[in-house]
Amino acid sequence: MKLTGDWLMHPGTRGLCKALEAAGYRALFVGGCVRNAILGVPVADIDLATDATPDVVTQVAEGTGFKVVPTGIDHGTVTVMADGRPHEVTTFRRDVETDGRRAVVAFSTLIEEDANRRDLTMNALYADVTGTVIDPLDGLADTLARRVRFVGHPETRIREDYLRILRFFRFHAAYGDPEGGLDAEGLAACAALGEGLQAVSQERIGAEMRKLLAAPDPAPAVAAMAAAGVLACILPGADPRALAPLVHLERAHPPHWLRRLVVLGGTSVEESLRLSRVEARSLNALHAAIGGGDAPAVLGWKLGADLGRDALLARAATLEQPLPELWETEVARGATARLPVVAADLMPELSGEALGARLKALEVKWLASGLRLDRDDLLEP
Repeated sequence: MKLTGDWLMHPGTRGLCKALEAAGYRALFVGGCVRNAILGVPVADIDLATDATPDVVTQVAEGTGFKVVPTGIDHGTVTVMADGRPHEVTTFRRDVETDGRRAVVAFSTLIEEDANRRDLTMNALYADVTGTVIDPLDGLADTLARRVRFVGHPETRIREDYLRILRFFRFHAAYGDPEGGLDAEGLAACAALGEGLQAVSQERIGAEMRKLLAAPDPAPAVAAMAAAGVLACILPGADPRALAPLVHLERAHPPHWLRRLVVLGGTSVEESLRLSRVEARSLNALHAAIGGGDAPAVLGWKLGADLGRDALLARAATLEQPLPELWETEVARGATARLPVVAADLMPELSGEALGARLKALEVKWLASGLRLDRDDLLEP
């Protein structure tokens, strides 16, 4: 199979590959760019694998006039900026020791060793500078069938890095055949080893869950996670039942992982996924909105247009209710509305605490009206 695409023809990309080959080394595209090109998905990041060691890659790249950044030098990776495009270049590797969280690696000159240490067969595909696919592990057949399968024995791959459990579900959500279901052997291994995720940092788990929930339709994968006991390992108390209805309701809106996270529920979500303060505040606001009865315009005023929209979608999915008529229009109206009364309207008759209390009472009255009372209505005795 031969790949095509603008990403292959970028002058910096071709220049870097040709420079490595001219120095006597291999320069192969690997991983996501190859997988995505095969599946017809846009290619974003360019990763290269080579038998040149990082110091040699640096020497060759700088000799060609490219900038080199040692982004992961301990693991054999440097980032080469070539004609404005970053290329992550990693030396062929083999695992020496793994503990379920990180691996000790040694450099290799063999593509087969490099392929065998990767997680999934669809990520163990390579291509040369002409676009010709190199397939050491029969990953091409899996990719074309949209079959997400571990390299080798699933339990062995998972014990090397337990985060691969979440990657298995995430890649199925992003690339798997929705009609074909999940690979049975891989799913069984994830179920058997799910507790190993407790050894993985919350930052890594949080990053993986963000990507999973941002997939076009993560509902089948998350349901499988729940059935396998994996979801409970990372989000105790979470329930995936409202996720499929939410995906259906939001089909006219871009997916957002936090909106989807809120309908899962669960305890200690902020800590389990190591959310930022902004993310945690948004999550709490969405939780409150689901349980409250605020009208769409009020939610728009309180939360803003985007979060107000997310709150209504999450509420409808969670409570199994239809969305209100003209809900988007109302949220937008509320997001731009302003309380018609200001402090100057109540002065000098009121001041201090009395002024604040009166403004608050008028705000409550205005919100109860759906933000429809004007200044005269509110100031009416």
